[in-house]
Amino acid sequence: MLSFSRYIRELGSIQKLAFTKIAQLFEALVYVVRGTLTKIPFNKPYATGKELQYIQDVIKKNFHQAGNGPFTQRCQQTLQEAIGSEKIIMTTSGTDALEMSSLLLQGNYGDEVILPSFTFVSTANAFMLSGYKPVLVDVRPDTLNIDETKIEEAITARTRAIVVMHYAGVSCEMDAIEAMAKKHKLFIIEDNAHGLFGTYKGRPLGSFGIAAAHSFHETKNFSCGEGGCLSINNPDFVQRAEIIRDKGTNRSLFLQGLVDKYSWVDIGGSYSLSEILAAFLWAQLQERETIQATRQAIWERYYTNLNTWAQQKGVQLPHVPEECGNAYHLFYMLLPTAEKRTRFIDLMREAHVSSVFHYTPLHSSEMGRKLGYEQNDCPIASDVSSRLVRLPFYNELDETTQNRVINTILNLPI
Repeated sequence: MLSFSRYIRELGSIQKLAFTKIAQLFEALVYVVRGTLTKIPFNKPYATGKELQYIQDVIKKNFHQAGNGPFTQRCQQTLQEAIGSEKIIMTTSGTDALEMSSLLLQGNYGDEVILPSFTFVSTANAFMLSGYKPVLVDVRPDTLNIDETKIEEAITARTRAIVVMHYAGVSCEMDAIEAMAKKHKLFIIEDNAHGLFGTYKGRPLGSFGIAAAHSFHETKNFSCGEGGCLSINNPDFVQRAEIIRDKGTNRSLFLQGLVDKYSWVDIGGSYSLSEILAAFLWAQLQERETIQATRQAIWERYYTNLNTWAQQKGVQLPHVPEECGNAYHLFYMLLPTAEKRTRFIDLMREAHVSSVFHYTPLHSSEMGRKLGYEQNDCPIASDVSSRLVRLPFYNELDETTQNRVINTILNLPI
């Protein structure tokens, strides 16, 4: 028989457990009720508060509104120092930066570039516009980056370059990729749309290979609505990159006083970022350390609070290898099945929380099929694409709102 004092203690423990459960249910109910009142978006464009002031400076001080004014130069200088590049060229988008990098390669029509199937269409389009054939390679199941063990078997006599994309701001295995490029005398181009201020073994992403493309789209850590830049890492390519940027003219040499007039000397395009957008971007780059620290806190809060739940539900959270410094671009989860991913998104929508999937792999797209690829050619890319979901992630995602997202997930009947 229980002693009276022990009976009282155990009764107290039961009551405490009951109250805890009731409190948890009440909290869940509060979040559901709140969810009917306000919707949490997947993304929300961010402004520091200085953007309008700087744009007014461009207008009032009669700066070069078309580009290459003081705000453009400040952005270029800051990024050049952070990445360690020979030259930064501001562009109208990350896609334009990729197109410029394809022109820098100076290959022949029909030459090949190797790239991951699980990436945005711009990674392939930029090179196809220059006459290259994209050779699609499967990705790793842990980081979702290009599988470095599958690159060499894709190399042919026509291969010109390896294009890597650092998914979610976590680096590809660059040591192995650089070794392969050196062995086969290939160029490396980085699609670093996700990875600004990320690192690999302490080295900034965007500093590998001959060039790297970066994005300042509204969904990125730093934004000017639409914008980008190309980091040139080999001095041999700087002058030609400036010519390509200036519509195929040697205008840059003219402005430096190295020629008495400028004219058409090569192929090129109109890639320069306007000074108005550079002014907007400069306001954000000034706060780069604060923005990155905020995004790190958001990422880590997701990971810490969802880790146990994920293990119990068979959900895979992002993997960041020890040698990789995370850029904290996004937070994703891999649900156990495609059906559970669909149900997850539907239930989150019912709770007024936006969650979205990501790329359709290039090999299984309509264009991929036209290039001769079949559904099973990159099975890992197909699998992760069908199970991946991204959670709300933006600079102004405060702790209270994020806790609502987390608690909604923890209470989903999946």
